[in-house]
Amino acid sequence: MDQTDLFEVERPRLRQLAGRVLGDHAEAEDIVQQAWLRLHRTDAEIESLPAWLTTVTTRLCLDRLRSRTPVPVEEVAPGDTVDDPADEVVLADTVGLALHVVLDRLSPRERVAFVLHDSFGFEFPTIAAVLDTSPAAARKLASRARAKVAQPRPEDGLADWAVVDAFMAAAKGGDLDRLLRLLAPDATVSADDAAVLAGTPSHLEGREEVATFFHGSAAAALPVFVGDRPGTAWFHLGEAKVVFDFTVEDGLVHAITFRAAPDVLSGVVRRDGGRPRS
Repeated sequence: MDQTDLFEVERPRLRQLAGRVLGDHAEAEDIVQQAWLRLHRTDAEIESLPAWLTTVTTRLCLDRLRSRTPVPVEEVAPGDTVDDPADEVVLADTVGLALHVVLDRLSPRERVAFVLHDSFGFEFPTIAAVLDTSPAAARKLASRARAKVAQPRPEDGLADWAVVDAFMAAAKGGDLDRLLRLLAPDATVSADDAAVLAGTPSHLEGREEVATFFHGSAAAALPVFVGDRPGTAWFHLGEAKVVFDFTVEDGLVHAITFRAAPDVLSGVVRRDGGRPRS
């Protein structure tokens, strides 16, 4: 294959990478096109085209993030050491939309290090080369970012919808540890009569029991509003059949009520993050 064909093979991966780093599909397309132009213009000998394109795309994303964040950000001292939460959990793919609520407050270098490592599995020496730093500093950047994602501050505005979506992503992805962390110790599940007739449990109690029930389930659930509250609903043939009504307090799920009464289902509105779908 010639260079153009090889680039087209890499394009979907580069678009996914840029989209995850920037959180904006239009910007991601622009970045990938810029990477193509860089490739078209370079006279350098490229030993590995995928690696070269990854580096160029990531650095273009880094420049774009810096243009959004003009205030200088404190650099990481390579000698600093902290416990790395990566040993316990990888958050990036689980959190989904909720992740971008807190990603937006990470520094550009933290964001790049976090996404490259936790979403795409790049090793820290590779990330260090992209960021022009040491592997130790790259590890610290990712660790610091991960800590911010795992323990968002109230002022980060991690809204109830983000918690609901993180919970459902963990359920669908089979991430039991993440489910447990998102549930209050005394979390409960209940259901109205119509939902029980539809096959839902009438009552579950306790973090472990609730997490076990949702573990690996709810693949057909979609984000909705239940009144003015963010929730999810199980859809069949385009119609909501059972609503999952969440009670969220201080970033934790305290209760989930299955509802299938006709008056509830009639008021269900699909949503996109914290907004109604157009």
